[in-house]
Amino acid sequence: MKVFIIVLSWNAKAYISKCLDSLQKLKEKTEIVVVDNASVDGSAPFIKKNYPKLKLIKNDRNLGYASGNNIGIKYALDHGAEFVWIVNPDVTVAPDSLSAFLKAAEKYPRVGIFTPKIYFAPGFEFHKERYSKKELGKVIWSAGGLMDWANLIGSHRGVDEVDIGQYNSDSLTQFATGASIFIRRTVFDQVGLIDPKYYLYYEENDFCQRAKKAGWLIMYIADSVAWHANAQATGIGSPLQDYYISRNRMLFGMHWAPLRTKIALIRNSLFLLRTGRPWQRRGVLDFYLMNFGKGSYA
Repeated sequence: MKVFIIVLSWNAKAYISKCLDSLQKLKEKTEIVVVDNASVDGSAPFIKKNYPKLKLIKNDRNLGYASGNNIGIKYALDHGAEFVWIVNPDVTVAPDSLSAFLKAAEKYPRVGIFTPKIYFAPGFEFHKERYSKKELGKVIWSAGGLMDWANLIGSHRGVDEVDIGQYNSDSLTQFATGASIFIRRTVFDQVGLIDPKYYLYYEENDFCQRAKKAGWLIMYIADSVAWHANAQATGIGSPLQDYYISRNRMLFGMHWAPLRTKIALIRNSLFLLRTGRPWQRRGVLDFYLMNFGKGSYA
């Protein structure tokens, strides 16, 4: 099986080594492709110097998550990839995580997209005060994706729970998080690449819904394990999140949500236009202006 791993880096010099070191410890042979999204912190020369055997692609501008990853995906597909594994630079993986994915791909031929059990990296939990020292590294960040279509809210199954084996079985799931998503080549052949209109946020869920529409299943694989040092690049509750989540939730919902939810989205967007934070208002406005991709965010 020819597996290409895509790591999209944007100003990730301070933490990308943990990710790349973990990928190099995988049991199987892979080709790791680092796509640098015009970092200004010296990431590209750092990677070139310290990881000379990895393929490094340098973009001349920040293309966002969608188009940035597409650069790596296109390279992988052009070089014969049978599977593409997108791994964020703030994620580390267990040495047998790829083995678990490949076994699952053989066992479940109708599944096109796979997602692992992801823990919070120690110290990056949402509620640090809840956990004892021995529980750190076993607090679940995601055990699959759940969608509340009536309210258009996506969530991670098991988030904030300490792992005591409650999610130790493979199961179908509604979407896979873009932090670590393992995809068959044939899915890309059928549905295309990640939609660049999203730029950042909701793009992986849109891709999953397109795959499901084409007849593919999405599955959580319990034996594939990773750790996520959450939101180091974007910041939780930041203006960047305000803008792209507000805009892209509308874009995603107006395409995939049921009619009643679409009506509620429009009402909520009008409320945000009046009372939202500045970048929420701009995000909603840009949805109606069809200003997608990078949009207005500076």
